[in-house]
Amino acid sequence: MKMLMNRPTIDVLLPPKPATCPRLYAYSIADDAHAGLLKIGQTTRDVRQRVAEQLRTAAITNFRIEMDEPAERADGSVITDHELRAALERRGCERAQLEWMRCTLADVQTALAELRSRRPLSGTHHQSFPMRDEQAQAVRKTLHYYQSIWAEDPAAVPRFLWNAKMRFGKTFTAYQLARQMQARRVLVLTFKPAVEDAWQTDLESHQDFDGWQYLSRATGGDPTQVDRTRPVVYFGSFQDLLGREAGTGNIKARNEWLHAVNWDLVVFDEYHFGAWRDSAKELFEGEDEAEARASRKGEEALASVNESLHELAGREADFLPITTRAYLYLSGTPFRALATGEFIEEQIYNWTYTDEQRAKAAYAARYPGQRNPYAALPEMRLLTYQMPDELLAVASGGEFDEFDLNAFFEATGTGKDAQFKHKDDVQKWLDIIRGGRTAQSVQALRAGTRPPLPYSDVRLLPWLQHSFWFLPNVAACHAMANLLAERHNTFWHAYEVVVAAGAGAGIGLQALPPVRRAIGSGFQSQTITLSCGKLTTGVTVAQWSSILMLRNLKSPETYFQAAFRVQSPWVIRNPNGDNPHEEEILKPVCFVFDFAPTRALRQLSEYAIGLAPGAANPEDAVRDLVAFLPVLAYDGANMAQIDAGGILDIAMAGTSATLLARKWESALLVNVDNGTLQRVLDNPEAMAAVERIEGWRNLGDNIIETVINQSDKIKGLKKKAKEQGELSGSDKRELTEAEREFKSKRKQIQEKLIKFATRIPAFMYLTDFRENKLQDVITRLEPDLFLAVTGLTVKDFDLLVQLRVFNTEQMNQAVFAFRRYEDASLYYTGIESHAGLRQLGLYDTVVGVE
Repeated sequence: MKMLMNRPTIDVLLPPKPATCPRLYAYSIADDAHAGLLKIGQTTRDVRQRVAEQLRTAAITNFRIEMDEPAERADGSVITDHELRAALERRGCERAQLEWMRCTLADVQTALAELRSRRPLSGTHHQSFPMRDEQAQAVRKTLHYYQSIWAEDPAAVPRFLWNAKMRFGKTFTAYQLARQMQARRVLVLTFKPAVEDAWQTDLESHQDFDGWQYLSRATGGDPTQVDRTRPVVYFGSFQDLLGREAGTGNIKARNEWLHAVNWDLVVFDEYHFGAWRDSAKELFEGEDEAEARASRKGEEALASVNESLHELAGREADFLPITTRAYLYLSGTPFRALATGEFIEEQIYNWTYTDEQRAKAAYAARYPGQRNPYAALPEMRLLTYQMPDELLAVASGGEFDEFDLNAFFEATGTGKDAQFKHKDDVQKWLDIIRGGRTAQSVQALRAGTRPPLPYSDVRLLPWLQHSFWFLPNVAACHAMANLLAERHNTFWHAYEVVVAAGAGAGIGLQALPPVRRAIGSGFQSQTITLSCGKLTTGVTVAQWSSILMLRNLKSPETYFQAAFRVQSPWVIRNPNGDNPHEEEILKPVCFVFDFAPTRALRQLSEYAIGLAPGAANPEDAVRDLVAFLPVLAYDGANMAQIDAGGILDIAMAGTSATLLARKWESALLVNVDNGTLQRVLDNPEAMAAVERIEGWRNLGDNIIETVINQSDKIKGLKKKAKEQGELSGSDKRELTEAEREFKSKRKQIQEKLIKFATRIPAFMYLTDFRENKLQDVITRLEPDLFLAVTGLTVKDFDLLVQLRVFNTEQMNQAVFAFRRYEDASLYYTGIESHAGLRQLGLYDTVVGVE
């Protein structure tokens, strides 16, 4: 019995498993004695509690926990703090005293990654995060496409497009694609050398790329002496790679090695397929003459590159004399690529703003309470304001007789001498946006509402602590800075105004440091950054939460490229200094303020339609976008959220029969580039179809083949001119004649196709169906009527649309505009064009009847 009494109890024999796994931690103390030092420790308890206990006796409170990580490896073994400190010493870090190490957090994370993987890592490859779902999907789809092409033809060079908005993580994901391809030689070419930092940082910080070599002109060194046993990435610019030696026209000597390498993957970064040619002017218009010359020079080079790649889609080696196994194109706004068919659906991976915000909402619903990897990406809000009649009268006009921001903010002079042409009216506008106009307040009181004006509503003011004002030109930027600084504008004196425009601001990223200095941490300061183009691409300023659009922009690419500057995340990690895994999101939303509503909503609708070519109709595309980009419109008395139908109504305001006719006569409706013409030439059925277009045979035999041959001859002669320095007299005459015939014949083809396109609205007018998009025209059940009106069968037209002879996105907009205009016109005349339409409530949507 005595022995039994000494036996351990059942509770002792079956103890509970400790709930806390071993943790490794590092903390710092903010004083001179501990500068540059980190305390490395280990515990099975809560790290915050353990550190607080260690420091309590010394009454130290100015500590910060820099790292809190599990000490386990994947195989279940445990890494001790002794091992971690020893690993740091092997990396050259000094042991200052006992458990204190003279090192950085990156050193600790890298040493820990080494111990976990049981292999040494070069540099600071401490990151180990996996790809997000959409990144992994992009890699899988791209690799599957490459492999399917190689299976058919091992010598083929496939090409793929990632239509991915900023924050997708394109550099990291592109490297993961290269890794899964087992690529050894990767060439990254960009139009914006300023993005190099991201390409270098991602390669050198993630342990998946340990051992990879990064090279560029900026890193120096001899690229021909790289370690051939390890993968290498070379980063360069199109401008440099395509540049030639003055006089000889030869490839630059420093770039000759590039053309001798057999690359595994060539990445074209920030490639917008003509967006630069069409919209770069908008970004740099109005800069001072010295910068304008530099901008024009860069723009001309970019335009040449874009045109060459566009014309030689699928034949890059003809223009870029390098060899590779595959091409990857990266762009956030590849509208031209999507519209002209250089890439078919299986060659494209899309990740848009809508996809991103939808993923954020879905993750929150699926994993409540967990860290959302998309949570820090702000949701955008667009607020548009109708200006009072007295200001509209100052600057209205153009195709739609709408408020002209460029005319309103017109200015002359530079520096302190810059002044607005309509200075009094700009002052009134400043008073309006801070709620300082009595007449407007009275009108709002009568309506029973007070509209949220940017710098007056207390709900908006915090989001305007750091804002970006996008003005027409350098003179306007300086004039605005001068006006804000005038003695009577006391409200604006609380904001530090930074002029990021003109030669004085520096070129490109040189304009960024003054902005960062003014903002500082972003908590105590208030800033307004004035720009007419600088800092609208390739720049991240986390504290910018709003942008004021104070200039006309023609292309939606440019508009949203600028708008997305304020969508950068602003997050504080480890905000309390006691939990490195905690994040405080300081910018859950961001704002775009626009004072030309019709133009702004036209840009938004075109952007939505351009990024969703597969939508059931344009209204669906707009509806998908505004589900995550709410739009509030102020009409002078009330401000209310508007839906997709309302946005399209406002965007199309002023549309007349004349304007509709212009839409159907636009050269944008048809594609006559070499790539498209070659696809038609290679397809006998398509050739037969175009030859049935009225008047086509009058163009002469083999006109498409003639255009392509003349284009090739022009390129050959221009190449010869570069190589020889100058053409002979006969070659010059041949070049002139080839260019003349090429332009003439291509224009004739374009005119015939446009003439055919103008028959489509006639067909739509005669049919009983209401078409929302081009596909409706093709699939509706009146093929005989279509043939009678247009001269082509529906099957012929469908084939030409598939070959991208007709620009689907532009035609979708024209079809939809015609439908809305036609329905509204018939409604106002008392005619119901489609039985049941009124009962379905569609007339109210079309004409906005309440």
